[in-house]
Amino acid sequence: MRPRLVIFVLAIFCLSFFVYGEQPEDLIAQGDQLYLKMKDMATAQEALAKYREALSQAEDKYEVYWRIARILYYIGDHTPSKKEKKTIFSQGIYYAKKAVELEPEKPDGHYWLGVNYGVYGEIRGVLKSLSLVKPIKKEMNKVIEIDRSYEDGGPDRVLGRVYFKLPGFAGGSKDKSLEHLLKSKELGPNDGLTRLYLADTYRAMKKIDKAREELNFILNMEPDPRWIVGLKKCQEEAKKMLQRKEFRSKK
Repeated sequence: MRPRLVIFVLAIFCLSFFVYGEQPEDLIAQGDQLYLKMKDMATAQEALAKYREALSQAEDKYEVYWRIARILYYIGDHTPSKKEKKTIFSQGIYYAKKAVELEPEKPDGHYWLGVNYGVYGEIRGVLKSLSLVKPIKKEMNKVIEIDRSYEDGGPDRVLGRVYFKLPGFAGGSKDKSLEHLLKSKELGPNDGLTRLYLADTYRAMKKIDKAREELNFILNMEPDPRWIVGLKKCQEEAKKMLQRKEFRSKK
């Protein structure tokens, strides 16, 4: 073989390696690393791109489907436009359903399906989204059945917030909210969002001292490198809640 031809063949081989060399597992791992150190929307979009690339190649699409649903929740939650939020959360619901179809006895798909249902319903408004309450409860109860500790007590955290948000005539209950949030706190004592929701439930139940205790705990939490943005948001909300009249009037 002529030297020039050999060089040409080697060049094609090397190009093929770089184009097709990354396996789906590698792309998923790269997306996970981006997710864990996620601090802004650009990083989230980069993680989503990795997952979408993995989806086009993966044989086991379950592991990609639920991760896409998870990252879409984050992107939608940090998107200002309500119209865009609806679109993004709808996509999250689609991918989570695909995950559930493939692996109905694993928790990931069920959890992120319920979460995306919940945030989609919040954007539409509680009264317009009462039809989603039953599906959310179904998905979270399935996660509890499979692995109650998933996402640091995530299913109880979601159910606790659902019972808090729902009006009484639709099944809302501050007592049930408290029950689920206390269980979530037991399973994930360092989850800022659980404690923020718990403080809100305590506040609504006129248990101001207990609510203040949860809020102060949030404000004194040490930042976890994995969840800097999430904790910062919880701390901002905790500060706002402490400015409410009931907290200022009772020391």
